Amino acid sequence: MPYCDLRKGRYSAHGMTYHITTVTKGRAPLCADFTLGRVVVRQIKRLQDEGHADTLCFVVMPEHLHWLMVLRGGTLSDGVRRLKGRTAQVLGRPVWQPSFYDHALREDEDSRILARYIVANPLRAGLVERIADYPLWNSVWLDGALSG
Repeated sequence: MPYCDLRKGRYSAHGMTYHITTVTKGRAPLCADFTLGRVVVRQIKRLQDEGHADTLCFVVMPEHLHWLMVLRGGTLSDGVRRLKGRTAQVLGRPVWQPSFYDHALREDEDSRILARYIVANPLRAGLVERIADYPLWNSVWLDGALSG
């Protein structure tokens, strides 16, 4: 599917919870490098600090990102574009494919269940045996989460 088809019907609603998934350019495992993965984490936090989104959880995988967030300002596309652009600017090279997938949670969907699924990605991928051993994730349902 061409990436422009992913944008058809995309609607941004402030206060709505979205699950964003985006992949690195060519699915290269760029974020297997902890330092590069932390660049992505800092940009997620920056968007929160700027009032664009309230992050509920995220996991930065070697070749993709899952981000569960509540949209607070701007559009969904603007926020993801800022995240991708700023990451590329810091790293000095293209990082992401131009598209992203988004899913707006329905009222009957439990964000905590989805968050557990998201942060368990490293376990399912066989990267770690315990999620506590994976460094590039966070969730608001942890003590002190997303504070720094």
